[in-house]
Amino acid sequence: MAIGIRHLSFYSIPVSILEELQWRGLIADCTDTAELTKKLSAPITLYCGFDPTADSLHVGNLVPLLALRRFQLLGHNPIAVAGGATGSIGDPSGKSAERQLLTQEILDHNIASVKIQLAKLLDFETKQNPARLVDNASWTKGISFLDFLRDIGKHFSVNQMVAKESVRARMEDRDVGISYTEFSYMLLQAFDFMVLCREQNCELQIGGSDQWGNITAGIELTRKKISKQVFGLTLPLITNTDGSKFGKTAAGAIWLDPKRTSVYKFYQFWINTADADAIRYLKYFTFLSKEEIEALEKQHPENPGVRVAHKKLAAQMTLLLHGNDAMQFCQAASNILFGGEIDLTKEDYFEVLLNEVPTTKIVKSKLEGVGLSLVELLVHAGLCPSKGQARKDLEGGGVNINNVREANVARMVTSADLLFGKHILLRKGKKNYVIITAK
Repeated sequence: MAIGIRHLSFYSIPVSILEELQWRGLIADCTDTAELTKKLSAPITLYCGFDPTADSLHVGNLVPLLALRRFQLLGHNPIAVAGGATGSIGDPSGKSAERQLLTQEILDHNIASVKIQLAKLLDFETKQNPARLVDNASWTKGISFLDFLRDIGKHFSVNQMVAKESVRARMEDRDVGISYTEFSYMLLQAFDFMVLCREQNCELQIGGSDQWGNITAGIELTRKKISKQVFGLTLPLITNTDGSKFGKTAAGAIWLDPKRTSVYKFYQFWINTADADAIRYLKYFTFLSKEEIEALEKQHPENPGVRVAHKKLAAQMTLLLHGNDAMQFCQAASNILFGGEIDLTKEDYFEVLLNEVPTTKIVKSKLEGVGLSLVELLVHAGLCPSKGQARKDLEGGGVNINNVREANVARMVTSADLLFGKHILLRKGKKNYVIITAK
């Protein structure tokens, strides 16, 4: 059962949301900080938009959406805007190529799917300040192209639009360029801000730092059209210490939907965080207090091999997105792969690994009686290219069977070695695993 964000308690002591975000390193830029600070002394309505380009969010979406939740925990009123309209065009910000256009049917499906995930990140049920999910298609579908140009387009200078980083970068790329479709995206997002301010008294938009141009365009449009002052706050785009894009692996994006990225792979993504990023990510992505994170920051360098910060990060994120049972499964399975004792009463924990590490099969009768030599089994599993190499690896102490180191080249493997009567876990070195299933 998923924990649901509503089970997280509100902050126990009053705290300024800007101070909270600043301590966590989550403020990239802000319009009129002094005036916004005054405004935030009382609850305000704010929004963050996401374009439903897929039927799942990915970990790169988490920073702004969790920032919405941080505002909600401190009494503010969050709106998540699904880009049914903007998503049909595509935001050029941070993109080096034109996005693929999606049909309305796909967009509707994606929004419905993502709403389930948003319910884990935002509280839509509280009576105090419930989150709202709206679709910007609801206020754009009835407007004609000519009306939009006359009422909205006339307030934008092409010179100013071209100067925006998201547009300028694409225009300077002569091989790709930017279509008029994507060029107009800024107008639609600005229109969103103006409509939300007019209809729902929304006074703040947050987003990644690549959204700065779109956000400031909305601030200007709102001022010109309805004479209201609104504000913008951007959060840093997350990159790993080595400069690589956050949330991307060799296998692709890390999705929040377990059908796209298994819960175990999700957990392992956080466990595999670089040492230099672990504390930073605890601040960015978890709701742990300053005191808890500072305690982990002190423990982390004292015994880095224990990876206490990484384990806490992985546990918190898996708990948040997938629930307590999933977190416990992942912790137990991860412990097995890190050489921990295999609990023979927890077969379901072990079987989590069957979809996560290489597997192979063997005829069970080969393990009966005297069984099969471990040398041959290592070759059969593909962990060693030859019997000669298998003997060298055994003699070097680099082989484990069922998480027990084995150096005896004469070791025979029998049915007595089968875990749960059917599996053998072989490991060579630190990370080369194979599960052999006897049938």
